[in-house]
Amino acid sequence: MAERSRWLVVGVVAVALLGTAAAVAMTRVNAGEKGGGVAKAEPPETTEVVKGDIADQQSVTGSLAYGAERALTGRRPGTVTALPAAGTVLDRGKPVYWVDAKPVPLFYGGLPLYRDLSAGVANGPDVKLIEENLAALGHTGFGTPDEKYTNVTATAVKQWQKANGLEQTGRIAPGDVVIEPSAIRVASVTAPLGAPGAGDLMKVTGTDRVVSAEIEKAKQRFAKVGEKVELNITDGGATTGTVTAVTPGPEPTNPGEKAKITVTIALDDQAAAGNQDAVSTTVLFTVGKREGVLIVPVGALLALAEGGYAVEKADDHTLIPVETGLFAKGRVEVTGAGLTEGTRVVTTS
Repeated sequence: MAERSRWLVVGVVAVALLGTAAAVAMTRVNAGEKGGGVAKAEPPETTEVVKGDIADQQSVTGSLAYGAERALTGRRPGTVTALPAAGTVLDRGKPVYWVDAKPVPLFYGGLPLYRDLSAGVANGPDVKLIEENLAALGHTGFGTPDEKYTNVTATAVKQWQKANGLEQTGRIAPGDVVIEPSAIRVASVTAPLGAPGAGDLMKVTGTDRVVSAEIEKAKQRFAKVGEKVELNITDGGATTGTVTAVTPGPEPTNPGEKAKITVTIALDDQAAAGNQDAVSTTVLFTVGKREGVLIVPVGALLALAEGGYAVEKADDHTLIPVETGLFAKGRVEVTGAGLTEGTRVVTTS
């Protein structure tokens, strides 16, 4: 019996982070006879050319947490008589700690108080900060917050002091409030009761969880502030985030050690993380993306003797030369004359 043979394609694809090389070798393999019989040829596997989006992504492991801790230092003279528990979330107007049994509330702002404020003091941005917070807490009368500390401002301060059980003086000293950019979460308490009110009291963070991931400095182009990333949180599922900061790490001290950067990512939806904290999170940076292109499995590529690649049509086994584009996750972008969405081609995978 005449020997029958068929062409098989063995494809080996190496997908690198930037630029993907593909090598596909054609090998003639005998169907062969075994035990005096003739092996039955199996029909080739086929697939359709699809049109869609393809993205090459770099995966790294990060950690979900409440962000970097920072020390909170009290400024009111006296003795600390009460402190919040670790994990407590504090909003504007809430007491952060107590000195001599009097609360020290939280105000929002980016400027620390640097002087005593009372009616008649020189104009300044610290006055506007106080008025903005008083207005947010419902103590008004002074009109639009500005830098003038008038008698009306002092009256609003007295109203606020009365609401908090404080002496109604109409004056505010630097230690009377804690200034933070926004709400805070108590990460840990570092001072005991009875400690001086003017000293390190606790460590705090923001109230939103963020993902921190360390990558090589050479790959910093993957992580740009404002870029969207995909996240897969342990026990939390898939969600998305936005890169908010890229922080250089220390310079390597050991030979062969690579410089690193830390990428901070804000969750687009805080609810996606549930109540989790300090859990592993997979971060997918999109290295390259193509939209609305023709896509086939890498196993559909044939290497041509004259160079380049082709795909084999399933119906008549003709070869269509193609140009390859982006490779990602076992798929490849292709273009070629006569190749359209829905064309069925032969593939090995």
